[in-house]
Amino acid sequence: MDATQSLPGEAEAEASPPVQTPRERLIDAATRLFCRYGVNSVGVDAIIEAAGTAKTTLYKLFGSKDGLVEAVLEREGESWRNWFLTEIDGPGGSPRERLGRIGPALKSWFSREDYFGCPFINAVAESDKADDRMRTLALAHKRVVLKRLAELCAEAGLRDPDEIAHTIGLVIDGAIVAALVTRDPKVADTASRGCTAILSLDYAGAA
Repeated sequence: MDATQSLPGEAEAEASPPVQTPRERLIDAATRLFCRYGVNSVGVDAIIEAAGTAKTTLYKLFGSKDGLVEAVLEREGESWRNWFLTEIDGPGGSPRERLGRIGPALKSWFSREDYFGCPFINAVAESDKADDRMRTLALAHKRVVLKRLAELCAEAGLRDPDEIAHTIGLVIDGAIVAALVTRDPKVADTASRGCTAILSLDYAGAA
């Protein structure tokens, strides 16, 4: 046999996904269940069944269901931020062009069959309002996004970049909730027009 030829099954093995660790399986399973059904509606038994692990494994790795919730939010937040910032920054262009990609990026997200809203907004809505743990994670996530939006607003020459970024952030959050309720991706078009109007008003005031 030619040394360059693959043995039977080698190609399939090379193409198969890497074996997940129990931690990865638990986070993946919990992510799917939490995002669709809500944190409070999903019990530990459902998570370990979907992940194919033992209950003791979950508690050993995360300490509690709450620890797993926090791990899910941390990973989902990082994944979403990487995607969103790549969508607006990846193609390059001027700061205003990058800010103009917010609406189209949201629309592509809202159009997905597995769009279930923002896991941070959902988690805060479900949690005890006197408990700051979910709120702290959500605010940390928002700060990263708003920091980049404020940088783009500053590079675009806007007068109060932090305030404009915060206003755009409110438009984004509103669109996320509206898209979840209505199941209509065109909510993003309205959000895009809102962002354009906000930027235009600031430009007009700066003139």
